[in-house]
Amino acid sequence: MTIELSDKQKIKLLNSDDVYTVMQGILLREEKIDQEKEHFWMIGLANNNRILYIELVSLGSVNAVTVEPMNVFRVAVLKGAVKAIIAHNHPSGELKPSDADKDLTDRLIQVGRILNIPVIDHLIISVNSYLSFVDTGLFEQLEDSTKWVPAFELIERIKKEEKKIRDQAVQEEKEKTIKKVVKNARRKGLSVDDIAELTGLTPEEIAKIK
Repeated sequence: MTIELSDKQKIKLLNSDDVYTVMQGILLREEKIDQEKEHFWMIGLANNNRILYIELVSLGSVNAVTVEPMNVFRVAVLKGAVKAIIAHNHPSGELKPSDADKDLTDRLIQVGRILNIPVIDHLIISVNSYLSFVDTGLFEQLEDSTKWVPAFELIERIKKEEKKIRDQAVQEEKEKTIKKVVKNARRKGLSVDDIAELTGLTPEEIAKIK
């Protein structure tokens, strides 16, 4: 689920304090019952570190959240993010990363490298404070890890999935463009035959465009 952001919230992130300020505001928006569950977010960034979007990837239980790497990067691919920051909350207020938190970060660093969408930090947040993997030096350690460096077959599978997502995005954009052309042609009074010649669509396909 993409988080609705105001223009003021789509800021350039200069440090972990900036990230926390935005994410704390999002966490405080949630219903009390949801604040007591773990959330996992993906922040997609432009090249200058300005926020493009924030996606709630998964909503878990009070002490765990399940995250699939390709679900984390799917929206990043579709929206053209060139960098990413990941974040999740600990409802208990305890900010120390668990072994599972470290393991997931390690995996996402590797997938980000394959997709050329590098993960540049992971924040664990609570209502009152946060921990940055970069600030504590943990992120640098995980970047050097070889635990989740994938085999050739897995790299190829991830690349195929990325291509499928990109092809889907291109197709969706093409369909939007054709719909605009058809609607503009109708407004100008062109016949169905003229529109068909212009777009390459059949009369039946044109009739389905509202």
